[in-house]
Amino acid sequence: MTISYTISQISDVAQQLIAKVPNKTLCFYGEMGAGKTTLIKALVKELKGSGSTSSPTFGIVNEYHRENGELLGYHFDFYRLNHESEAWDLGLEDYLSSDTWIFMEWPEKIEGLLPPDRAEIRIEILDEKTRQLSMM
Repeated sequence: MTISYTISQISDVAQQLIAKVPNKTLCFYGEMGAGKTTLIKALVKELKGSGSTSSPTFGIVNEYHRENGELLGYHFDFYRLNHESEAWDLGLEDYLSSDTWIFMEWPEKIEGLLPPDRAEIRIEILDEKTRQLSMM
C-alpha cells in the first residue's frame, strides 16, 4: 500500500490505514518532520480517542483512552534512547503484550526488540506539503 497525501487528506489516510493494517502494532519510520506524530494524532482521532495527542519525545510513552475511559493504546517515541535496554527498562514487554494499539516512532532505535507481528509504515517527504506513505 502506497499513498501520497497532503495534510488536508490526513483523516482519509488514517481511515485507510486502520482498514488495512494486519494488527495493532504500528512502527513509523521517517525523518524528523516527516509527519509521524501528525499521522498518529489522526489515527487516534479516527479510533475515537479522547483528550490531546502529542509526541511523547520527553516522556517516551503516552497513554490514550477512548471517550468512555477505555484504554485505546500507547504511543512511543524512542528518539532519545541510546540503547535498546532502555526500552526494556520502560516495561516495553508489558506494553507489547497488551491488546491495545501500539504506535512507535523511531522503532529503528529498538530494532532487536520489535515484535514480528507488526506493520511498518514509512513516511517520505515528497515536498513541503506532500508526503508518501508506504506500508509493509
